[in-house]
Amino acid sequence: MLKRRNLLIAGGAALIAGAGAAGYGIRQIGSMADYTARVAAQRAPLPANPQAQDLIRFATLAANSHNTQAWSFRVAGNSITLLPDLARATPVVDPDNHHLFVSLGCAAENLSIAAASRGMPGEVRFDPGAGGAIHFAHATAAATDTALSDAIPLRQSTRGIYDGSSLTPAELGQLAESARVPGVDLILITDRGQIGQLGDLIATGNTAQIADPAFMAELKHWMRFTPRHALHPGDGLFSATSGNPVMPDWLGRLVLDWAYTAQAENDTNTAKIASSAGIAVFVAAKADAEHWVQAGRACQRFALQATAMGLK
Repeated sequence: MLKRRNLLIAGGAALIAGAGAAGYGIRQIGSMADYTARVAAQRAPLPANPQAQDLIRFATLAANSHNTQAWSFRVAGNSITLLPDLARATPVVDPDNHHLFVSLGCAAENLSIAAASRGMPGEVRFDPGAGGAIHFAHATAAATDTALSDAIPLRQSTRGIYDGSSLTPAELGQLAESARVPGVDLILITDRGQIGQLGDLIATGNTAQIADPAFMAELKHWMRFTPRHALHPGDGLFSATSGNPVMPDWLGRLVLDWAYTAQAENDTNTAKIASSAGIAVFVAAKADAEHWVQAGRACQRFALQATAMGLK
């Protein structure tokens, strides 16, 4: 997210300006060992005979916007219901909550895949009359292939440059097949000219966002700069996962204003896009919550298949 060199320079300046206050902040940082242990526990393998809480743990390993984890779960017998948590909405970057419902779809797909891998298959059903709830009721049957389920605790967002390798037609076909979900079209773009055009659109949007004070204020709200703050409340975007240094939260927010520039972010994004094998675009048939959920399911399946194939 941040260009590391810019962050280090800005951080050094801030430390010189406020060394006394920073000394107090360092005591509040917390332990990376504690953070690593928590992550390891969350990403532990799924038991052979999982309980509802095990399936929910795997559901929450889904990709989700700003890592807000804008969901809650309700268990009743053999059913698990996912509910949107609008208190965790991000109204500036996601004014229509479509990112939120895509995230719910990602979690629902994790839940469905994990349950099926342990002989507990079920249908994911969207309920527009219940505020956008997603119901999953499982039955008992033979366990399915575990490849995608095993990939759930391994999948993560890659914040670095890719190796520039291309994918074979067979690999592209396998990825496309994995993401077949009703109401969603997948467009795989591998032409370098088209990728460059998309990169220009991304840069234009990014420049507009960073120039918006409301966007930056919302982003800061969800940023976590210390292990302690990342552990409690256990959400948000931890700067260390992007390869940036840990620092007191008050200092991190100050540094963000100096280091997180449109030019630096666009340069980073351009390099990532140029080094990638392609771009996957998921298009929902309708702009409503039910189809946004479906788009999230397709996206999550795509990411898990890529992980299972050893791709990032």
